[in-house]
Amino acid sequence: MISREPTMERLATAQRLLLEPFGLDETHLARALAEIRTHQVDDADLYFQYTRSEGWSLEEGIVKTGSFSIDQGVGVRAVSGEKTAFAYSDDISEASLLDAARTVRSISSASQSRRAKVAPRKVASSRSLYPAIDPIATLDSTAKVQLLEKVEKLARKKDSRVVQVMAGLASEWDVVMVARADGTIAADVRPLVRLSVTVIAEHNGRREVGSGGGGGRFGLAYFDESQIQGYVDDAVQAALTNLESRPAPAGEMTVVLGPGWPGILLHEAIGHGLEGDFNRKGSSAFSGRIGQRVAAKGVTVLDDGTIADRRGSLNVDDEGNPSQRNVLIEDGILRAYIQDALNARLMGVPATGNGRRESYAHIPMPRMTNTYMLGGDKSPEEIVASIKKGLYATNFGGGQVDITSGKFVFSASEAYWVENGKIQYPVKGATIVGNGPDALTRVTMIGDDMKLDSGVGTCGKEGQSVPVGVGQPTLRIDGLTVGGTA
Repeated sequence: MISREPTMERLATAQRLLLEPFGLDETHLARALAEIRTHQVDDADLYFQYTRSEGWSLEEGIVKTGSFSIDQGVGVRAVSGEKTAFAYSDDISEASLLDAARTVRSISSASQSRRAKVAPRKVASSRSLYPAIDPIATLDSTAKVQLLEKVEKLARKKDSRVVQVMAGLASEWDVVMVARADGTIAADVRPLVRLSVTVIAEHNGRREVGSGGGGGRFGLAYFDESQIQGYVDDAVQAALTNLESRPAPAGEMTVVLGPGWPGILLHEAIGHGLEGDFNRKGSSAFSGRIGQRVAAKGVTVLDDGTIADRRGSLNVDDEGNPSQRNVLIEDGILRAYIQDALNARLMGVPATGNGRRESYAHIPMPRMTNTYMLGGDKSPEEIVASIKKGLYATNFGGGQVDITSGKFVFSASEAYWVENGKIQYPVKGATIVGNGPDALTRVTMIGDDMKLDSGVGTCGKEGQSVPVGVGQPTLRIDGLTVGGTA
């Protein structure tokens, strides 16, 4: 799926939005990079970005907020050894580019000043995973409001116990362009949409919350009646289930995780530990363990930025490298870390297409795209039936992890108590506590029902947020600690 024609079209769009209005062309970019390279640096790049975003929210049948914003700017970076110098500006002009270039080159000793030859231009190869459309323009404002009203109507119609509905619609059109010191030039045009619904159900004075939603890199036409109904069903079902919930038992027990979004546990507990920067610095529990067994047999974990239309996918990363399908753990053996250009160079390995940044005002770092575990050969029914006493968690709220120790804590937003292979009742207040590397070795059954989440994930790292995807099959993990309320 790496192709040239769409690549050139995206590059033309980026030039039209990011260079031409400011009287710039590629010769100005080459001049700024040459200015940086008059000092001895290992790498340098310019990252231009234009972002249009829009959001609508509905509550109690009324559109409470509507927002629209445009942001644009350029980030200029120079790298010398492990050191990075970075400057950014929302003023895209030749003068600000050259000022930023002179500022960041000071990371390297001025005594190494030299004349820099302009590197020959080469357009980076890139994928074509999603349409280069502006999703904001795919529906007019009236239709967007009607879409949110439809969400509320369907939710209230679903069950009389639904007393409150909140719905939100977000659209973003992101155009980026990267120029690197080696002459590489790359661009991407990234649509992103998300629809979310939260309901509150009430019965006999008790109120509980449920949520649903999804999205990806496409236009708003994706949210047709059946798609909306699916999100509403998920939200209402979760709220009604929680109305019946009892306090969660606590202790060490077998835990079965459902497919899809529960992969957030995999993302946090294992994925972050496989990012190149933590491993280069030796601060990850997985540092120095390439080629070693880190998980039970059958556990294969991928980070894949090449899945069409997915929220976490990228045609090129934020350093101009094409996204990849990276096998991180294969049948329990650690095979690779995910890398940006800086960590790849310092660790002597290829970049993996995982250099990501929140915006032009941030430096890139190794980040996940769509991280998931491959399926096994057990049916989900068989896995639940195998539980003598334990927890079956089908949905999660928030969680956190300590990268160095691998310890994680997650709160289950939808879970069930199981005895002798039978689901007994829903439970509330269950938190799952464990250690990522240790939990991987405790996987004893892997379902044949691998699925990705619906397209809602956002990952935070060092103050930067980026859209991601997660996924997994139904998993049985033995001997996890559950903090409960019973």
